[in-house]
Amino acid sequence: MSTILLVDDDPDILKLVSIRLTAAGYSVQAADSAEQALSAMAASRPQLVITDLKMGGKDGMALFEDIHQRAPTLPVIILTAHGTIPDAVAATKRGVFGFLPKPFDGKLLLEQVEQAMRLTGAASAPEAEEDWRRDIVTQSAKMEDLLHQARLVAQSDASVFIQGASGTGKELLARAIHRASRRADGAFVAINCGAIPENLLESELFGHRKGSFTGATYDHKGLIPAADGGTLFLDEIGDMPLALQAKLLRVLQDREVRAVGATEGTPVDMRVISATHRDVESLMKEGKFREDLYYRLNVVSLSLPPLADRREDIVPLALYFLKNTAMRDGKPVQAFAPDALELLRAAPWPGNVRQLLNVVEQVVAFSAGGVIPASLVQQALREEPTPLASLEQARSAFERDYLVRILRMTGGNVTQAARLAQRNRTEFYKLLERHRLESKLFKPDKD
Repeated sequence: MSTILLVDDDPDILKLVSIRLTAAGYSVQAADSAEQALSAMAASRPQLVITDLKMGGKDGMALFEDIHQRAPTLPVIILTAHGTIPDAVAATKRGVFGFLPKPFDGKLLLEQVEQAMRLTGAASAPEAEEDWRRDIVTQSAKMEDLLHQARLVAQSDASVFIQGASGTGKELLARAIHRASRRADGAFVAINCGAIPENLLESELFGHRKGSFTGATYDHKGLIPAADGGTLFLDEIGDMPLALQAKLLRVLQDREVRAVGATEGTPVDMRVISATHRDVESLMKEGKFREDLYYRLNVVSLSLPPLADRREDIVPLALYFLKNTAMRDGKPVQAFAPDALELLRAAPWPGNVRQLLNVVEQVVAFSAGGVIPASLVQQALREEPTPLASLEQARSAFERDYLVRILRMTGGNVTQAARLAQRNRTEFYKLLERHRLESKLFKPDKD
């Protein structure tokens, strides 16, 4: 069910609009201020925001600016009794999806909501919505924003450039985009430009004809022709030699590929997704990457956050890897001990999701029982020396993660949470305010 975040400091309006939206089949999360709305978004990401313009404290346009910075593709509809035509024009120019004056027509509101859901892909069937991203495990608002952008981009044929540190899951994101696109029935062809020797990369990409060079004893189709009708994923594009960059640019411009030793080109229709962990702008300044190719590949840019910036995903990912690894290896392992999970949460993870997978596979291999103890996790982490975050960064990350976990444990009951944290309620509320957390967002839903 699609979720709408409704923001208004008038309780009557909140109630009225909530009733209309709920009756239309939407899940509604209400907030009585912009600050509360931002706190709600930190806990979970809605598919649409409807906000009043004039509110005490931060107004609707200021809230829109904050939302637009955090989630540029999240649609926002503004309601106001103070609206004018110039206000509406100015708001829509700045990216506001819709602008409705009060008292508003309920039918018109629902039409705008349906249009926003349709254009952003939120109106898709739940099964289809989840299937395209089935390999990506996340509870992170940052990742949800990224996946929302990826889903929108997938509807076009625009080239996508994915940036992210090694091990963040760039190929998983590329595959998800492919599955969400109109090319989903075509091939997804992936090649790591840094893993193939330079003298073989050209024939691997473009193909070759028998006898075109020593050792070419047969015709080879090549990965670019194999991606015809589908998606070509070029991982570590920053490692591609300059000479091949020029040839790849020609393929992208002409939509035609010529195999090594061939006299004629072959038409090719494909979506190109490229990725790198390197700073391509620095490579361009050093003359190691073609600027024209970069702009051809980087029509849409997506940036994957490191695992350290999405700590709420560490435990779900670890449990997901544990289940799959234990099933694959035929081991009776079912869980991590609580102190083992604490070690995983606190680790810096410079190797990101790939490093977490390696650690889980190692502890499963050495585990003799059904529960993985902290000692095995400690041993696995010790074998991979890692740089530490600053004390301030580590303290802040731990404190926020601790607050989220204790609120989930107590169902948002501040009295219980403060008692468990051994803090008085006033101190605890100050901690929640510092980390922009709302206790009521963690209360269990009442069906």
